[in-house]
Amino acid sequence: MPLVSSPASQTTSWLVDCYRETSLKPGTPFMMSETETKSDNDGIGIFGFLKGKSYFVTGATGFLAKVLIEKLMRESPEIGKIFILIKSEDQESANKRLYDEIISSDLFKTLKQMHGSSYEAFMKSKLIPVVGDIGEDNLGIKSQIACKKISDEIDVIINCAGRTTFDDRYDFALSVNALGPGKLLSFGKGCKKLKLFLHISTAYVTGKREGTILETPLCIGENITPETETKLASEALTKFHGREESKRLKELGMERAQHYGWENTYTFTKAMGESVIHNQRGDLPVVIIRPSSIESSYKEPFPGWLQGIRMTAPLILAYGKDQIAHMWGDYQSSCDIIPVDMVVNAAISAMAKHGCGVSELKAYNVTSSSHAKPLRLGG
Repeated sequence: MPLVSSPASQTTSWLVDCYRETSLKPGTPFMMSETETKSDNDGIGIFGFLKGKSYFVTGATGFLAKVLIEKLMRESPEIGKIFILIKSEDQESANKRLYDEIISSDLFKTLKQMHGSSYEAFMKSKLIPVVGDIGEDNLGIKSQIACKKISDEIDVIINCAGRTTFDDRYDFALSVNALGPGKLLSFGKGCKKLKLFLHISTAYVTGKREGTILETPLCIGENITPETETKLASEALTKFHGREESKRLKELGMERAQHYGWENTYTFTKAMGESVIHNQRGDLPVVIIRPSSIESSYKEPFPGWLQGIRMTAPLILAYGKDQIAHMWGDYQSSCDIIPVDMVVNAAISAMAKHGCGVSELKAYNVTSSSHAKPLRLGG
């Protein structure tokens, strides 16, 4: 898969360098023009921005979103509410998922130590599960009361939802990765206090193009639209059934992706999602974070946390257990992996930097290949 980096990624390289030395601190510097700088000591005002803000998070039970939620709650205990969109049958099952997959997770052990016996009460006072589905109109939220409460209170929408299987069924990937951002944008436009729409994408949205890729809005052409591709997937559904249906829809996704110059269904549908955001955002402030392969935590809340065996972890584990003696590859090639907490740090920094309600779209490639000394396959 081609590397995605750019001269503008010096910003995210700086974030990685800074993060190796310290976590987010009020006095941390950021690249700002003289007119943007509030004072010599304010930096970009991360703590000031986080204080009292409320968030609406999709994909919250996933790997990246959980680390982001933990960071927000640990660094800013005076945070407002975090509304979490959870795909469940009813409110009771959503509450159970919140407890089982987030509150009980060992990721939050530092918060448990901080709050002691009041930990669960603190978490339940801040985390509000909302039954819904990003692939549905109005995000599948049936309760008008819940809708009004969210739209009245939230300051930032954070879209971490995504189907990440490379050869996923085309209809499923289109619903979440391509059409989902548009449905979330529509919801966001009805939120009275919204200051920012933050979208987690991938560094590989530019497809098979190689070389320097600028951090600019992605427009992939008028002939490629989620609506057209969804129609193709729907037509395939009428022709096949059972196992053949799933097999054919996976093949269709890969065929369409490679026809247009992408490696797989995942990156192709994520690219369509970015294009939807670019075309439909109107005057809504948007930040897009494009990480490369996300791996276990480097430092926070503790080193080495990983949810499941994913990405390059199977190769690393197999090599460590001497199940793989050798791997073919270019010794000098970049191994573009990025620790999950560095991605979270970049996202929060960008959120504070651009969450002032100014209508613009900013993209950041959060990759190790943009660093002055990138990690090589040869060590």
